[in-house]
Amino acid sequence: METENPSNEVEKIKVQAKSMLIGRLPRKEGNDYKTVVIRFFEINNPHKTEEFPTKTLEFPDIEKVRIRRLNVSYYLEGNDIVVNDLDEAFVIKKTNKLIVQGYQKEVENRESQ
Repeated sequence: METENPSNEVEKIKVQAKSMLIGRLPRKEGNDYKTVVIRFFEINNPHKTEEFPTKTLEFPDIEKVRIRRLNVSYYLEGNDIVVNDLDEAFVIKKTNKLIVQGYQKEVENRESQ
């Protein structure tokens, strides 16, 4: 598992993955906002398994996350947003905001999931 803490400069990170979970961690001392954590996986619906992420990105002090042109699922039992059927994802950090976008196969229904 690889964890990165990107810098405060504007940057674009490209990740090849099949799915990702977008969540939050507690606010770090001295920060105005919470930490966003994005975990990337090689399987769909990773929240239903014990699979470890192939890559983890942490962004401290983030006010908001904008999700562009992606089909997502938000499960009320947890705090994560699930994005399945990815080809690749892009995370763009601008000051205290993140933009998440990517390319995705469109799958409306899954059997037994």
